[in-house]
Amino acid sequence: MSILSVVKPKVRGFVCVTSHPEGCAAHVAEQIAYVKSRPKLARGPKKVLILGASTGYGLASRITAAFGAGAATLGVFFERPSDKGRPASAGWYNSAALEKAARAEGLYAKSINGDAFSEEIKMEAITRLKEDIGPVDMVIYSLASPRRTDPRSGEVFKSVLKPIGAPYTAKTVDTDKAEVNEVTLEPATEEDIRNTTKVMGGEDWEMWMDALRNHNLLASGAVAVAYSYIGPEVTYPIYRNGTIGKAKEDLEGTAARLNAKLAGTGGSAWVSVNKAVVTQASSAIPVVPLYLSILLKVMAEKKVDEGCIEQIHRLFETQLCRADGKPPTPDSRGRLRVDDLEMRPDIQDAVKKIWPNVNTQNLRDTTAFTRYQAEFLKLFGFGIPGVNYDAEVELEVPLD
Repeated sequence: MSILSVVKPKVRGFVCVTSHPEGCAAHVAEQIAYVKSRPKLARGPKKVLILGASTGYGLASRITAAFGAGAATLGVFFERPSDKGRPASAGWYNSAALEKAARAEGLYAKSINGDAFSEEIKMEAITRLKEDIGPVDMVIYSLASPRRTDPRSGEVFKSVLKPIGAPYTAKTVDTDKAEVNEVTLEPATEEDIRNTTKVMGGEDWEMWMDALRNHNLLASGAVAVAYSYIGPEVTYPIYRNGTIGKAKEDLEGTAARLNAKLAGTGGSAWVSVNKAVVTQASSAIPVVPLYLSILLKVMAEKKVDEGCIEQIHRLFETQLCRADGKPPTPDSRGRLRVDDLEMRPDIQDAVKKIWPNVNTQNLRDTTAFTRYQAEFLKLFGFGIPGVNYDAEVELEVPLD
């Protein structure tokens, strides 16, 4: 049934509760155009499973694999379809647009909508791979969720954003009110750390990889990549040294175990440390939106800024799919680093100079907060050039 409506952005806290189908499609088209403007990935993957494929780095990975290497892609995500005149989630519209664009170029692109942590969805993906494209040569793990149900025990775990050992007080920005203020976060308990690691650590990634191996769905030389973040010192207490950091350490330990399991068939597993970008997930972390507003300004001024698609294409081009056939070049802890531009000393020094002086009155002058807001709305299909936001649009957009 056709449902037409004019869709405007409605932001509540760090969430936009509406999304624009044509705007999301235009955003996907922009990313596809960027990838197609770059040289083809000479040693790119041919069959890729992307877990968390509908937004952010996962979506960028799917676009890069499909349109940069001509890969068949199976995407797994948990998104909301349109219902009773309410728009679908942005990830739903993104995925529908990607499928349509891929089909237009004769590429396989199918999607599975459901809880990727569940055994049911794992088996659905395995069945689809067996029936459609066979063993994959790349697995991208880019799930971002605040909660996870352990498929074996049924226990529900909820992640938390907390420091460890002591309370943490720092500047942040209220993105609704454009106000700079202080936030204090109480320290995590041992249970908080355990729960966050259960949700955001490597356990589910390893379960996916084991399931694929057990069903002979990993091609010889298959590469598995999970995405992570380290960030600057200003965010260490809430991020790298907090509960999320413990989960990311677990993710790195998982990569080492997976490497051992994949070694016999020439495969490998990597954690890729990516730069800070405006995403739904990053917007929810205190302090990070203010840091991002400053970082966007500094990196733009130095002409080294990258969004999700530029960042992931560079990861593929310079690490995962090198034209010279050489393996990736990790750091001393075995991680791939495409946050290298963000962490350049001159960029971090510039951020540190701005940080202490930012307040509500000078927020828009000393940072790129206006751009931050625009980038945030773009995630939901708003503010895209060429889209008529006063026109009615079809809300019911099917996934294939």
